[in-house]
Amino acid sequence: MRNAFFSICLFIASFVLPNIGIAYELVMVERDGCHYCIRWKNDIGPIYPKSEAGQFAPIRHIDIGDTRGVNGVYKTPVIYTPTFILMKDGVEVTRMEGYASEDFFWGVLEMTLERETEFRATK
Repeated sequence: MRNAFFSICLFIASFVLPNIGIAYELVMVERDGCHYCIRWKNDIGPIYPKSEAGQFAPIRHIDIGDTRGVNGVYKTPVIYTPTFILMKDGVEVTRMEGYASEDFFWGVLEMTLERETEFRATK
């Protein structure tokens, strides 16, 4: 009886879970003392997790020298900080290098998410 129940649960999950399984993440590669990283953390950091983009692609901070924190595959080495790498299931989709301003960051991020993923901003 338990095997039948388990089989039915797996069957149902096979239809439901494929749409849930896509996991996007925004990896911010930074360096101690990076002026632009500090600006991003002050300008964007507190509100990013609450934003539509932040809900869609939660952020993870990694120091450029900490290869132990990298759980994924990058297309090319990271040279500049900050570098924002959009990851899907641990593989780089695309990246944005640098930080100029709040407006520029949000504009480029939303455009990138809409181009590379199923994300659609509602505002």
